[in-house]
Amino acid sequence: MVMISMALSMPSSEQVVHQERAVTMDEAAFHDLYQRTARPLRAYLMRCCGDLALSDDLLQEAYLRFIRSRFEGEDEDHRKNYLFRIATNLLRDHFRRKRPETAEVPERDERPGHDQSVNLRSDVGGAMAELSLRDRQMLWLAYVEGSSHTEIAKAIGLRTASIRSMLFRARQRLAAQLTSRGLHPEGEPS
Repeated sequence: MVMISMALSMPSSEQVVHQERAVTMDEAAFHDLYQRTARPLRAYLMRCCGDLALSDDLLQEAYLRFIRSRFEGEDEDHRKNYLFRIATNLLRDHFRRKRPETAEVPERDERPGHDQSVNLRSDVGGAMAELSLRDRQMLWLAYVEGSSHTEIAKAIGLRTASIRSMLFRARQRLAAQLTSRGLHPEGEPS
């Protein structure tokens, strides 16, 4: 946000040209949009790429591209979906350029008194990390952001009709990853 607001408030001669062509909303309107969308967009990017620094860079780039696009949208949801679409494309571009190195998932800490919710978050995070980028994106948008199938399709660039079956398969792959880590629904035998 700091660099974005600096770019809006202290333009160089090159930035003035870009601003005249690109910025269609005033600083207050952008600030309101940023306040409402930055946290969920950052969480989405972080979950999809697993790298805090990269997610912050992609977040900033998504907002810069949004400003340059002159996109006004029909309403707040339309602008939010457009931002997620930009972020998804940035993620896709990043992973096309460089394949990420896989990180080892830390072992569970079984010490007495250790908070079990930390272990569960670690297990779910590790299981999500094992999924493909598209699966992580769909699961995050559907179950964390609460996006509809149409919104997911627009954000990821797929047909709406295919989202339901792809989301079902992504849930199955996540369940398989969690089962392989020894997690299962309550009441079900291990």
